[in-house]
Amino acid sequence: MIGNSVPSGLKKFENNFIRIAGKISGNRLLLTLRDTFVLVATTTMIAGFGIMIQNVFIDPVNGLIFGKQGLQLGRILTGSWSAWQKNGFELGLQTIANLIGLVSNGTLNIFALLLSVIFSWEVSTRFYNNRVEHMTDVLFGLAAFFISIPWNFQYSIPDTKKAVNVLNYIDTQYLGTQGVFAAILISGCAVWIYNKLMQKNFTIQLPDSVPPAVAQSFSSLIPGSITLGIFIVLTGISTSLTGKTMPALFLAVLQAPALAISKTNAFAFVSQFTWSLLQWFGIHPTSIWGAIFGMTWTINDTQNMLGQAHHIFSTLFMNYTSIAAGTFSLSPVLAILIASKRVATKKISKVALFPAIFNISEPITFGLPIVLNPIYFIPFVIAQPLAFYIGYFFTKIGFITPIVNNVPWTVPTLLSGLLYTGNIRG
Repeated sequence: MIGNSVPSGLKKFENNFIRIAGKISGNRLLLTLRDTFVLVATTTMIAGFGIMIQNVFIDPVNGLIFGKQGLQLGRILTGSWSAWQKNGFELGLQTIANLIGLVSNGTLNIFALLLSVIFSWEVSTRFYNNRVEHMTDVLFGLAAFFISIPWNFQYSIPDTKKAVNVLNYIDTQYLGTQGVFAAILISGCAVWIYNKLMQKNFTIQLPDSVPPAVAQSFSSLIPGSITLGIFIVLTGISTSLTGKTMPALFLAVLQAPALAISKTNAFAFVSQFTWSLLQWFGIHPTSIWGAIFGMTWTINDTQNMLGQAHHIFSTLFMNYTSIAAGTFSLSPVLAILIASKRVATKKISKVALFPAIFNISEPITFGLPIVLNPIYFIPFVIAQPLAFYIGYFFTKIGFITPIVNNVPWTVPTLLSGLLYTGNIRG
């Protein structure tokens, strides 16, 4: 009886866990958030790649090639650092680095704006897929976001205690990382309100002889006007009652606390432990953590790349310490090839070796198999938190700096560490 109760208890736990995790991972809102951040990540990856080239290879002062942290070719070519700083080639490299840095203006500095557009589109296509024209939803989601952003604000002059009132200019901080929660909530609610009004037929019906494009613009006139009017009223109420516009209010009430929690060791440990636990159960962890990281650690990534902060915990740090370190790919393959005596396991590892070099873990994860395999449960589940906190330890003691370079996760181990940190110690 006792012997049979243990397996049945484990099986019950397994079934319940998979059922609950499956429901969470299949939630349409979470999937919408996840896909939004995945799409926007394309632009941030381009920006991160540009910033990596700027910081690692081209930077004439601190770069890996010419700067003090690497080969120091600048000093070698000119004889001294002072001569290098006066050299025309150094000035040319600095100009190129500054030009590459402009990529941030079209990506990282408008991170929230991009989110507003993509999230409006994702909500429209996923929740209202019977709509003929989804770009209309994007139009009103974006318009509501701009209505809510302050156009009058105080600007503190650097190195002084003076503050000046800036009138009729948008407060651009809410187009970037400070406006992430506002962009998601405002644009998403605007799309929802607009579509609810459309479903209630608050529209102007024109004869069939009218061209479809003209009819569509008139049909959206009343629901669009009501939608934008609601956000005008909400902006007035928020400013009157709290003294803050809606983006500032969301930043103080929602985004700041969420980011504070994401900087804690408890949040980091839970994320890393459940990441590998979900994988062991055969559930892709990004289906759950993708949306959560998007609202927290991705913001930390963006601020790090822009030089606005030096957060340790971020998705880039996780990629550097666990994924690009080969925790689920190259490490187990090499361990099996070196230590295992099982012929079948070694054959699988030989097949998985080449993909593992590029941090592709599926051949080894499903080939051994690791999923739902009790033998591999403990080493597999503790591997990622262990690798993560090894990196955390070396960051805390100053051996490596917080990660600011965005490197493709498929870059092989060791080389990726060099590029992530811009230093041989990485």
